[in-house]
Amino acid sequence: MRTNQLEAACDTCFTHLMAGSGRLMGHPGHWRTLCLTCEPQPPSRGRHRGWFERPLASLDFETTGVDPHTDRVLSYALLDVGDERAGLINAGVPIPAASTAVHGISAESLVGAPPSRIAIAMITDWVQRLIDSGTGLVVFNAAYDLTMLRAEAERHGVRQPAWDRLMVVDPYIIDWGLERGGLGPRRLTDVSAYYGVVLDNAHDATADAQAARDVVIEMGARHREAGGCSLVELMLRQHLWHSERAADWNAYAVTVGRDLDDPTGWPLVSTPRVVSSASASA
Repeated sequence: MRTNQLEAACDTCFTHLMAGSGRLMGHPGHWRTLCLTCEPQPPSRGRHRGWFERPLASLDFETTGVDPHTDRVLSYALLDVGDERAGLINAGVPIPAASTAVHGISAESLVGAPPSRIAIAMITDWVQRLIDSGTGLVVFNAAYDLTMLRAEAERHGVRQPAWDRLMVVDPYIIDWGLERGGLGPRRLTDVSAYYGVVLDNAHDATADAQAARDVVIEMGARHREAGGCSLVELMLRQHLWHSERAADWNAYAVTVGRDLDDPTGWPLVSTPRVVSSASASA
């Protein structure tokens, strides 16, 4: 948590704060100061126009684990205007108990579900139609889900979408660009609560996909910095925000021997995370 270096008034209750007695959130040019008893609140909706007013699709997966290069998709939700799909995928691999504990999907759940090759081909075709229509695709932490989809398509010999033309809207990256980590860990449940979006069944693919789309619309409407532009401009901003976030993380990671993030690894991670020299020598 950053502390305020200058005297200021709390943005929520307007209490006068001496230097060092409050929390500082945001980044240069967009700082907000809060007292220690007030919860941060997003700004009100503005009058600006932008991509958030256009129809948006949304995608979410539940999987066997957290490695997008090697783990497998078990369920999906594909939400688009007039074309919403959700279902299970029989990946034909063991499902770790820890993963089942998160999303509730077990081997028994997948009996009769289509195999990965068929389901992944359907999903990549759906993504390609979004690309062809210029529809923005909302994916929370896109570098995970989209990298996994690409790996699954390669694994099963499925034709890849034209990834370089996909317009991605990632509330995970946008949130970091707006808050610079000042609000702490930001899972979908955290960001949904912050923007007043209902998420009753977290880790259900359909519920998560719907919440991510609702969240990103609120983000766009409440923050001109994020919402007052086109999808093409938003892509450029997200690339920059991801790069800045990776640099921020890497500066910390090298001091504690953690893996380094690829500053270019959004919305697709080209290679597994680089291991820092400190980590390799540990």
